[in-house]
Amino acid sequence: MNVPGPTLSRRRLFALAAAGAAAVTVSPALAACTTTGTGSDGPDPLIALARRARADTAVIAAAIAADPGLAERLAPLRSARTDHAAALDREIQRLDPQARASTAPPAAPRTADLPAVRTAIEDAAREAQGLVGGIGVERVGLVAAITACCTTYAAVLT
Repeated sequence: MNVPGPTLSRRRLFALAAAGAAAVTVSPALAACTTTGTGSDGPDPLIALARRARADTAVIAAAIAADPGLAERLAPLRSARTDHAAALDREIQRLDPQARASTAPPAAPRTADLPAVRTAIEDAAREAQGLVGGIGVERVGLVAAITACCTTYAAVLT
């Protein structure tokens, strides 16, 4: 008698992948984090991540406009990147109440496709991961979550 094993839903797959990516990313990063705040006297590094999240949303929208069949597949990613931009803006303003969120929409690409979306998300994951070791401990969770989300979506979109 052959009894089928439990199935793995798409939602469960995303959750497991995100948890695994976060664990891999956060562990060494927490050891490297010893500062609070932005970690430098320069501009807040989260500003660039918020801009990238908005730019990714524009790329995703262009890909959906070019191929409406991608809408169902990319809508959760577009929503996640919109949420990332908002969360980053809140964190930026938490440390600097005078900071203004960039509400200007990014320049939308004329056209985009699934490979362009995947490349944008892979680049976003690398950029976020690169910041983890140089930001304050209280910000690591947010940036690691963004890294995990982007890494997971890049894998799923292959």
